[in-house]
Amino acid sequence: MSAPLLVIAGPCVMEPGGHALRMAEHLKAVMAARPVRWIFKASFDKANRTALHSYRGPGLEQGLKEFSEIKKRLRVELLTDVHETVQVAPAAEVVDMLQIPAFLCRQTDLLVAAGKSGRAVNIKKGQFMAPEDMRYAVEKVKSGGCTDVSLTERGTSFGYHNLVVDMRSLLMMRDLGARVIYDCTHSLQFPGGAGGSSGGLREYVLPLARAAAAVGIDGIFIEVHDDPANAKSDKDTQWPLADLPRLLDEVLAVREAVQA
Repeated sequence: MSAPLLVIAGPCVMEPGGHALRMAEHLKAVMAARPVRWIFKASFDKANRTALHSYRGPGLEQGLKEFSEIKKRLRVELLTDVHETVQVAPAAEVVDMLQIPAFLCRQTDLLVAAGKSGRAVNIKKGQFMAPEDMRYAVEKVKSGGCTDVSLTERGTSFGYHNLVVDMRSLLMMRDLGARVIYDCTHSLQFPGGAGGSSGGLREYVLPLARAAAAVGIDGIFIEVHDDPANAKSDKDTQWPLADLPRLLDEVLAVREAVQA
């Protein structure tokens, strides 16, 4: 029997007013009714926002306090991005999985430090990277002693302000000895294509998630918001919380059919 589908889900960035905790509470209820392993994700800092004054999040110190409170109350697994080597150790004290952002997937010191942290590591495949070349990122993380490495497909640059997903990459990256995850929200961004922010095509999230499940994945990554139109980051691609049960059920159904 294959491992349960890994679902990395949560809001793009931590927002004011305890939003992350409320989202985690709702998501826990959704996930509890389904045969999945869930990791709650949120970012304490969106360090690569398009414009200088775009909202970035509460920062490392406050963000980790919020993560600690979520873990204390809900007893769930947690994931967050790290952008610099100095963030790795403090983040690893709180979260269960460290994530390397796509733009940083070649940063040797960051990858090695994450590998030494004692935590699982999820590496986003850069929009500029061939899937087979991610073997070197995996090697860097494993050099630090990490044995739980995931690779996430989040689209490849296709001209300006557009991404496409080469479904072959899911199979190619699986051959590298890592868990393979499909990011069904970031892969539909228009990076920097909305005049100082990123646009996107949320209407294709569900069909591409189904397609990835049919090709073969170990998990999905999905950013979820209770009010996407007013989200402080990635409002055009975050998936509505109310529609998450349908998406999960369809992905699970496709995955089960393929594995039958």
